[in-house]
Amino acid sequence: MLRPAAPCEDSPEEERLAAADVSDREHPKKRVRVSEGAEAGNRSSTPGKAVSPQGGHGKRWLRGTAQGEAEASARPGDQAQAAMAEEGQQLLRKANFSALLGHTNGLSRAAAPGAKPIASRKLLIKNFKDKPKLPDNYTQDTWQKLHEAVSAIQNSTSIKYNLEELYQAVENLCSYKVSATLYKQLRQVCEDHVKAQILQFREDSLDSSLFLKKINKCWEDHCRQMIMIRSIFLFLDRTYVLQSSMLPSIWDVGLELFRTHVINDRIVQGKTIDGILLLIEEERNGEAVDRSLIRSLLSMLSDLQVYRESFEHRFLEETNCLYAAEGQRLMQEREVSEYLHHVNKRLEEEADRVITYLDQSTQKWLIASIEKQLIGEHLSAILQKGLNHLLDENRIMDLTLLYQLFSRVKGGLQVLLQHWNEYIKTFGTAIVVNPEKDKTMVEELLDFKEKVDHVIEVCFVKNEKFVNTMKEAFETFINKRPNKPAELIAKYVDSKLRAGNKEATDEELERMLDKIMIIFRFIHGKDVFEAFYKKDLAKRLLVGKSASVDAEKSMLSKLKHECGAAFTSKLEGMFKDMELSKDIMIQFKQMIKLQEVFKTFYLGKHSGRKLQWQPTLGHSVLKAEFKEGKRELQVSLFQTLVLLMFNEGNEFSMEEIKTATGIEDAELRRTLQSLACGKARVLNKLPKGKDVEDGDKIIFNDDFKHKLFRIKINQIQMKETVEEQTSTTERVFQDRQYQIDAAIVRIMKMRKTLSHNLLVSELYNQLKFPVKPGDLKKRIESLIDRDYMERDSDNANQYHYVA
Repeated sequence: MLRPAAPCEDSPEEERLAAADVSDREHPKKRVRVSEGAEAGNRSSTPGKAVSPQGGHGKRWLRGTAQGEAEASARPGDQAQAAMAEEGQQLLRKANFSALLGHTNGLSRAAAPGAKPIASRKLLIKNFKDKPKLPDNYTQDTWQKLHEAVSAIQNSTSIKYNLEELYQAVENLCSYKVSATLYKQLRQVCEDHVKAQILQFREDSLDSSLFLKKINKCWEDHCRQMIMIRSIFLFLDRTYVLQSSMLPSIWDVGLELFRTHVINDRIVQGKTIDGILLLIEEERNGEAVDRSLIRSLLSMLSDLQVYRESFEHRFLEETNCLYAAEGQRLMQEREVSEYLHHVNKRLEEEADRVITYLDQSTQKWLIASIEKQLIGEHLSAILQKGLNHLLDENRIMDLTLLYQLFSRVKGGLQVLLQHWNEYIKTFGTAIVVNPEKDKTMVEELLDFKEKVDHVIEVCFVKNEKFVNTMKEAFETFINKRPNKPAELIAKYVDSKLRAGNKEATDEELERMLDKIMIIFRFIHGKDVFEAFYKKDLAKRLLVGKSASVDAEKSMLSKLKHECGAAFTSKLEGMFKDMELSKDIMIQFKQMIKLQEVFKTFYLGKHSGRKLQWQPTLGHSVLKAEFKEGKRELQVSLFQTLVLLMFNEGNEFSMEEIKTATGIEDAELRRTLQSLACGKARVLNKLPKGKDVEDGDKIIFNDDFKHKLFRIKINQIQMKETVEEQTSTTERVFQDRQYQIDAAIVRIMKMRKTLSHNLLVSELYNQLKFPVKPGDLKKRIESLIDRDYMERDSDNANQYHYVA
């Protein structure tokens, strides 16, 4: 018979442990397990001491019950968690009250009612002289009581006994080495109950939805029951099971039994997986489904450790087949833009599915399957079908989405890069090689360059590979037509730098020149550009047609930075010549007005120079009297000669003017056009018209009116003739010959002896313009004829430098 211990107050240490036990309810299972092991070890170290069901130790065990329930609450299942927490709180309150009132279970008797602890009184607890013995049939009666409680929990009926009494009974049995038998009996009872559950799932009349709800309810009930059972047998779980490393905990036993007898049943598992997959398929087709049911069932499979082998493999296989078929079908039915948005929508849906109810371990394989079947298998088809269309229409949003989706697939960006390169070359070649587009070539190239730059910046996130590919493609197609792009770029710059170009402000003109320089960098024949630019610059400076000296010098600065000082030295010399010419003209006006005297004067100041007169580019100021009053006319030399004739008469025929002035026919027609058909018409022409024909009469316009006193009448510039263009091109080729000769002599002077192939290779490295092997051979022969070098007598392909 057990003797009751005298009541006593908790020591400060016990109060600290009690607070720690309650706080452990928030800790994970691992932390609780460590606490349990230490506590169990403390108890087992003093087997000879008396067991006190009402003393301080008893209170700590009951606090441990609440602690164990908190541990069980960490198990899955929302309802199971709520039931566990509520039961733990009730048990904790009962434990605190029962420590004061004391309930009997047949082995202990309560302390005298009304007894009050005395703070100053000290208690001395001694071991029993003889170990207490259990009453006859105690084990059998106690197990019967526990069996009834477990059955009540499993059948969802009320329990006859309070939880403290049941817990104390388990503790007493464990203290007398009945733990192994108790553990086996509890396992058997649970197993019998779980086996009985399988029968309700073998009915063929259940449809998929009802079956899933029934299996889910069975699982939730099982979790709730195991939490309640474990709270009663917590002492067994925390002592005997914890000390036996080979035995699963009571909770794990519950999981093992449910897995073995319910979920691993072939029919049950098949119906469960099929039902879950059917719900997911319906949701993918746009139907509304019970997502919480799917989440609960998949959580069950995960807790039972059958998620991967029973569900995930089949789920991924069906997903793969679904999207493989969908990709093939939609690529045929939809435009690329619609298809890309559909793929993006599918990726977002599957990502949400992972967050909502799938296990996180499935995410990697699920997303990879979608990316492969909807993107990876159709990379070339998507680009061939829609990339050109998206770029032509400048569909920025769609191109951005295309880049994002292709970057998710291995090798996707490489394929996109190849088609990007082909698109630029094809589009650019169509602009450059078509002679009909020569008038608009430069404008279209600038617009195209701005467009691809915007696509790279916004859609392709400034990917360096796409930038480099774009540069290589531009350099390739712009040089497919040698020399012509360079010529047209030079003329385009001339049109923008001419006076009278009011299309742009200074800032816009500067930005335009920067864009021109970007296109200029891709050109190989930069000497062709230099030749045409130099000719046009000379005309602008001599005629005074330059829009802005600052813009001219800015362009020269850009060319100098791009090509070096040698490239712009002659161009810069033109500006110096203009300044020098102004000084010379001031001195000349002071000395003499005759041309021959000026020629003598000029050649005397500059030895070694050749003075060539350009009368068409000169100008003078004439004073004229009209009915409205006097005006000053700033005109060219040819215009001056024509107007001076009208001092002798008011009307002349074209033949008379031609005979009197000696101006050639084409130049005279342009001169008369500027005076009689332009904005400032100081002469009239009969019959009226835009062109001057033979037999036309030219009459002085005495009724001429103008708001300005000094009027500048521009000479109509003759368009560049084929002869001038050919002459400029031939001059470029002649300059190239001199450069080739100089390069050959430099190389041979340094090497002394060199083979033909090595000499040609060195020339290609030094020359900055494209040249044909035949042209190099001609220059080598020319230098051999002029005794700069000679062939080897034994080897015709070997050359020697002649000093």
